[in-house]
Amino acid sequence: MKLETTYRANNYPIIVEHQALDHLHQYINHYQDIVLFVDAQVNQIWHETIDFITSEHDAYKFIIPSGETTKTLSFYEETIELLLSKQLTRNTCLISIGGGATGDFTGFLAATLLRGVDFIQVPTTILAHDSSVGGKVGINSKHGKNLIGAFHRPKAVIYDLNFLKTLPYSEILSGYAEVYKHALLNGPSSVTNIEAHYSNEKTLKHLTDIEYYLYKGIETKLNIIVQDEKESNIRKFLNLGHTFGHAVEYQFKIPHGHAVMLGIIFQFIVSNLTLDTNYDINHYTSYLKALNYPFDVVQKFNFESLYQLMLKDKKNDQDGVQMVLLEEIGKATVQHISKATLVQAFDIFITYFEK
Repeated sequence: MKLETTYRANNYPIIVEHQALDHLHQYINHYQDIVLFVDAQVNQIWHETIDFITSEHDAYKFIIPSGETTKTLSFYEETIELLLSKQLTRNTCLISIGGGATGDFTGFLAATLLRGVDFIQVPTTILAHDSSVGGKVGINSKHGKNLIGAFHRPKAVIYDLNFLKTLPYSEILSGYAEVYKHALLNGPSSVTNIEAHYSNEKTLKHLTDIEYYLYKGIETKLNIIVQDEKESNIRKFLNLGHTFGHAVEYQFKIPHGHAVMLGIIFQFIVSNLTLDTNYDINHYTSYLKALNYPFDVVQKFNFESLYQLMLKDKKNDQDGVQMVLLEEIGKATVQHISKATLVQAFDIFITYFEK
């Protein structure tokens, strides 16, 4: 399956299929220098599959730590200085092979190296079906997640579904949160379909027909970002569940998708309080428990510490915290939420996860 962005110019392909790596050659043959950034865990399992890039194209290869530990200023400084020591030109392509953090980090390197070089995303997780598309790249600050970054489009996204075969269930759960988020943004039939298809841990673990849901998720995201690339308007809708979720993720260092799922529940509660909606919170918490999301971390939550992190969210303005809320399934809005409402929602939220 192949999708293509539809900007006015500088579009890029998104190839989603088994053996998608076979297409990589056509996108990198013309570069003078090629540099691979490979997630350490991915390299351990898949090095024989990806080493053709270094052997056939005389590419540099850097193995980098897995996860968010890569996305720091200190590691960025160390890495970009090393790249500059190679005397690279602008006819260079960086290739990210890994999950969302690897793509964010590599893309930020590409955006800032020599004021911008090309890069290609090779996502290896379900979660990265979301982060690899759209051109948002960046690293974390001591003040919060993804606060240092840029908009820098990849030259291609090569999504080889073979990589998903070795994902642990925790990674499947993390990635599924973004797939489910896209269904919520799409409409009621999408949510009913995906909940029926992946109704419990057993069905989700098998990933049957996952390519269809990944394709639909990417398609949903593309329909939004081509209208609003720089997140000035409707692209904010893609942050559904992320205001609260990013705060949880940053403080407790849990997987991104696990935190986003908690953020989705939280926004349903805020919606009920502010938009006169009537979401059945028990339905959504029961569904997440059927999938076996580990939510013991909720017992450690403290409102004030999470609120201080929410205040640093990129969507905020001088009037305070803004959240993406669902007026109805398939219809999002961005609203300012008072601290008093957030406190009330938090107190309700906690009751759904009490043992």
